[in-house]
Amino acid sequence: MPTIRILPHPEYCPGGAAIEAPEKITVCDALLDHGIDIEHACGKVGACTTCHVVVTRGFDSLNPVDENEEDMLDRAWGLQPGSRLSCQAVVGTDDLAVDIPKYSINHAKENV
Repeated sequence: MPTIRILPHPEYCPGGAAIEAPEKITVCDALLDHGIDIEHACGKVGACTTCHVVVTRGFDSLNPVDENEEDMLDRAWGLQPGSRLSCQAVVGTDDLAVDIPKYSINHAKENV
């Protein structure tokens, strides 16, 4: 079972974490299943960028990015070459390392 290493994030995972995730689960669902409450304002359908992560290891083992995800990623804060929407990134056989960006574009949360 692949391991996902989450780099420290001040709100969602202050100490960082390493979790095991079964293949064919999305990165978002794996994080949520392990108590890492990453935002997912659109209900995990790839229609926002609140679950944006940067995959720093194991990127090539994920499913390919489709056109809709590419279009949404263009709107993500802090876009990097390893950027993915965690709700669309399906875990493969390799271990992963992910960095949750410090900011996201979430109007509902920003206006609280």
